[in-house]
Formats: sequence, structure tokens, C-alpha cells
Amino acid sequence: MTSFDSDILSLHHAADLTRRGFAMTSLIAGFALATRPVSAAAITTDTEGLEAGEVQVPVKDGTVPAYRARPKAGGPAPVILVVQEIFGVHEHIKDICRRLAKIGYYAIATELYARQGDASKISDINQLISTIVSKVPDAQVMSDLDATAAFAAADGGDAARLGITGFCWGGRIVWLYAEHNPKLKAGVAWYGKLVGDPTPLQPRNPIDLVADLHAPVLGLYGGADTGIPVETVRRMESVAKAAGKTVEMVVYPDTPHAFNADYRPSYRQGPAEDGWKRLQAWFRAHGL
Repeated sequence: MTSFDSDILSLHHAADLTRRGFAMTSLIAGFALATRPVSAAAITTDTEGLEAGEVQVPVKDGTVPAYRARPKAGGPAPVILVVQEIFGVHEHIKDICRRLAKIGYYAIATELYARQGDASKISDINQLISTIVSKVPDAQVMSDLDATAAFAAADGGDAARLGITGFCWGGRIVWLYAEHNPKLKAGVAWYGKLVGDPTPLQPRNPIDLVADLHAPVLGLYGGADTGIPVETVRRMESVAKAAGKTVEMVVYPDTPHAFNADYRPSYRQGPAEDGWKRLQAWFRAHGL
């Protein structure tokens, strides 16, 4: 087969994926357009000692791109599903995967908007929410995360030690996945929304399903987060306690939303570093 023939086959394959409803067949490079200019404080983690890069995860209706990072040496590593912010799997989420791999985890972030569109190319947040984010069904996300966990298990990760962490949009997903997957060992939700108005595609919120939690969840929240009132954090904590669930809520005073996003003005080094330490301790304490 000539290189020309190979290119034609690749184009046909990409077209087939698009016809089946996939808007993205590969990850973007760099940061999402809506996050620019990128702060000088942005952390970049190298790949020394790691295997890191893009992979394709088989799902029910095709394949979706994901970023995977894992240690080169050692036995099967615990698997951590990393769930994207509202901006999709851009450079910050990839770096989170590398940070987790540096401390011994198989970390993988699947592009969960792959069918709905490329969030990285939209600069207006309201447009991003209306055209992409609001159109992503929770059921699809749960299915794709299950497929990602299965991929990681087949790819050398330790299937018996499965955790999840997520940020912003992904923080909400952490709660839902802990309520969805009985095999999950632990979750860490960074400023994930807990209450809200239901929609046909997002019919339930974490607080509606807290009695169904299968795994301990650590919630990390900002006391000055205008989108997630502290009252809702405390309500979730109370409901979880009444249901006998292992939930710990940490609220950092005078701290905004997205305080771990080191590439944005919302970054707060103290809470971010403390949250990272708590994440590691939480995972260790619960079998990861």
C-alpha cells in the first residue's frame, strides 16, 4: 500500500467516525481558547519516567480520544479516571494526568465531549455551555467512563484499584460516577456542582443520588465560589452523613471557583497544594 492509499484510508476512517456522530477524533494541543491568555503560573510536568500521550478508547458507538500517563516501571498501577473541566481535555487536564502518574498512578482523561463538539475552539463561555456542554448526556458520560476503566484494565492498569477525580464540570461527574459504579474505590471532586435544575439529558444531581454512593468521596470547594454556594456544600455533607456515607467536605475560606487551575487567574496556590495533598491521602486511605 502506498502512503497515498494509506492517507485515503485514514480520511475515509475519519469520515466514518464523523458520520457516526463524533465531532472529535483526536485531542487538541495546548490550552482551550476560552482560557487565554494563559497565566505564567501554569505548571508543566515533564514525562521523564512516564509513558504519556494520546490513546483511543473503544466505546459503544466507536472510539474517543483520551490522554493517558503511567509510570514506565513497576507493576500494575492503580487507575485514576481524570474528568475534564468545562473546557475539555486540554493541556491542564493532560498535566494533571502526568502529575498523578509521577506519584504512581495510571491516569487517563477521556474527551467526554467528543460527540458534541470541540470545546477548545469556543472563546465565549455561554456559547460553550449552550452549544456543547448542555448537550452531553449524563448517561453517555457514565458509559464512556466505564469504557475508559475497561480500557485501562486491558492496558496494564490495576482494575481492582479504581479511583476518579474531576474539576468543575468534572467535579459533578465524580459524584455521579461514585453513585454509578459499585467497583469504584474512592473519588475526589474539585468544586463540582451539587444541586441544580434537572434537564432531560442531566436528570439528576449529586444530592439527589447521595444515598446511592458506592465509594467514599472527598469534596474540595471554595468559600467564595459564586456558582456553588457553601450552603449547598454543607447540605450535601449533611445528607451524606444521614445516609451513612463516607464523605468529607473541605471548604477553603475566601477562595474562588477553579482554585486548582494554575493557568488561570482563579488559581490559589495554598488551597491547590493543600487539596493535592488531601487527594493523595484520600486515595491511599481507601485502597489506592
